[in-house]
Amino acid sequence: MRVQIVDPSAQTPPFDRSLAAALARAGADVELLTAPFVHGEVADPAGYRVAESFYPRSSRLASGSTARRMLGLAEHVPGMLRARRAAEAADVVHYQWLTLPALDAALLPRSPIKVWTAHGFLRASESAGPGSLEGSRRALERMDAIVALSEFGAARLREAGLAQERVEVIPHGAFDYLTGLPAQPLPPELEGARGPVILLFGLLRPYKGADVLLRAFAELGESAELWIAGRPLGFDTAELHGLAAKAPGRVRFVERFISDSEIPAIMRRADIVTLPYRDAEQSGVLYTALAFGKPIVASNVGGFGEVAAVGGKGTETIRLVSPGDSDALAAALRALLDDEAAREKLGRAAADAAAGPYSWDTVADRTLALYRRLSP
Repeated sequence: MRVQIVDPSAQTPPFDRSLAAALARAGADVELLTAPFVHGEVADPAGYRVAESFYPRSSRLASGSTARRMLGLAEHVPGMLRARRAAEAADVVHYQWLTLPALDAALLPRSPIKVWTAHGFLRASESAGPGSLEGSRRALERMDAIVALSEFGAARLREAGLAQERVEVIPHGAFDYLTGLPAQPLPPELEGARGPVILLFGLLRPYKGADVLLRAFAELGESAELWIAGRPLGFDTAELHGLAAKAPGRVRFVERFISDSEIPAIMRRADIVTLPYRDAEQSGVLYTALAFGKPIVASNVGGFGEVAAVGGKGTETIRLVSPGDSDALAAALRALLDDEAAREKLGRAAADAAAGPYSWDTVADRTLALYRRLSP
């Protein structure tokens, strides 16, 4: 089966490349159509091909600049038309993202089979803007199937009016490729921690609840160190620094893009990974922490509860707290800091989930089954 995976803006290279590699291992002929990723290295192609056919010139300009945005808009339609022509050689085109979904709906190929994984616009609080569920409706209606990464996401799609038979739940995979990267030292900003480390990792956005975590951390005294590592996106972190200054324990910020090569050392040094999100559907950070077998404390939002329950009755894969509740978060963190055996048990459950239902080979098998069901 010939499969094209399309991510025009290179929004999620770890997901795109993990899925492509797993589909190739399962016997598919896979090509990834994307743009150059300008923030750091990406995984080398493993059994699949890559064509960086989107935004060839604008991707060379400074991130966030007006010149880059304007040139990117000029390059967008030609890139989508090139992808439409390339689709003639495929049996399935699997879109991971569409940059301008309302416009892109008119630029999609009529054939072959079209699938879209619904990343990024299924949070309960999402507005009706162009990148939202409502703003994506025209493009969604052009798809033969839409993949949701959780039952929560599937319910959101069905509530929006998509027919139940067009929505398929296939979970996110654990980013185990990171665990095999060559060992690197910790970034200089994080060297020298002596006690337990609590980690908030990934792009910093208001909905991810870093302020909730800092208020919770202030209740822990000096029992641990907190690391907040990731590039801020769309907000000023001055409030976070103000909260950190009031905490008795040490808080360290790494406010930049964290490359793949830096992730293993950071994850392995962390004793607890936190996702104190106010809202979410799923999160690549969660599936990174699962791959490293880390104890995880997360808000009970979106599909996180499905991950918590994946081990079955009596098995806790991640520890859940109510979103926005800093007292509950502090209590959960304190309980794990005080109980090494509980941390080890949660870590084993996370590793088991990563190797089982959230392995990329399992994801690829389910994805290929969907493709075959859609095939004439």
